[in-house]
Amino acid sequence: MDWLYKGEVMSSIEDFPPSTFGFTYRVTHIPSGKMYIGKKVLKFTRKAKLTKKDLAMYEGVQGRKPSYKQVIKESDWQTYWGSNKILLNLLENEPIENFKREILTLAPNKKLLTYEETKALFLYSVLENPHEYFNDNILGKFFTKDFETQK
Repeated sequence: MDWLYKGEVMSSIEDFPPSTFGFTYRVTHIPSGKMYIGKKVLKFTRKAKLTKKDLAMYEGVQGRKPSYKQVIKESDWQTYWGSNKILLNLLENEPIENFKREILTLAPNKKLLTYEETKALFLYSVLENPHEYFNDNILGKFFTKDFETQK
């Protein structure tokens, strides 16, 4: 099941504009109409210990030699569905045709990606509509249970 963005199928990292760091998305469980909104990065950076071959490049160089390098790797965005346990349980027990994945917005950096996700979560009032959304918190600070006393 591919991602859809403005009606277009996004199946490869080359389908995204070059400046894209990540995206916000919505997964819909079609039978119930219930949705999940989240964010996903396309690539991530990690530290990797330098190999003997890497260290050989620093032969004869004055000063302290590095022991790590930055490695950029594509994330699992193509197979990703979200982190919500209820949604993941449904995915395990139901056919994939019961779900729809769509990209809402693209973001050029980590900060704006978090902003776009948070904006979408508040815009769609996910915490106030637990019968429509799987999301149960925003930024780990605002929770669905906070709104139960208001009703």
